[in-house]
Amino acid sequence: MIHIKEAVIVEGKYDKIKLSSIADANIITTDGFGVFASAEKSLLIRRLAEPYGIIVLTDSDGAGLVIRNYFNSILPKEKLIHLYIPQVAGKEKRKKSPSKAGMLGVEGIESDTLREILKPFSSGGIDVSKGREVTKADFYEDGLSGTESSSERRRMLCRQLSLPENMSANALLSAINLLYDYDKYKEFLQNV
Repeated sequence: MIHIKEAVIVEGKYDKIKLSSIADANIITTDGFGVFASAEKSLLIRRLAEPYGIIVLTDSDGAGLVIRNYFNSILPKEKLIHLYIPQVAGKEKRKKSPSKAGMLGVEGIESDTLREILKPFSSGGIDVSKGREVTKADFYEDGLSGTESSSERRRMLCRQLSLPENMSANALLSAINLLYDYDKYKEFLQNV
């Protein structure tokens, strides 16, 4: 069982059940888009973010991105940690048909994969001793932004990192800096 001091936000009750089986954490559901209309839940999430921050772990589909953007608008950037599940085609066992995007959500992702995603937080926070961070200038220099082929290069890098392929340049930059340092980033770029 992974012990996490940050509260973890997921979309639904089945995501919460899955995460509860591998993590000892305060897990809050958004009830899909229900969080948009619930002032009480939004206030609770803001309060939970104050001491340690919030980990947002939504599905890697369009709805998950909309929910992430909502949290970007109500929480300070320094209190928000976006973690991403890989885009895996399939359907959850309890469902009759796949989602609109045809991808597994948090509840359908393997427990070992979720453990790996949450591992940096199991000891109570991010390793601040990591080396140099990747910058927007690095992205530009490496052809990941500002060129005709930059979106395709980002998609290739996302595939290699098991991150959602529809991430914006800023979201990818944030995820890379959360998970890796500059040297590891450069290693991954060699295969793009």
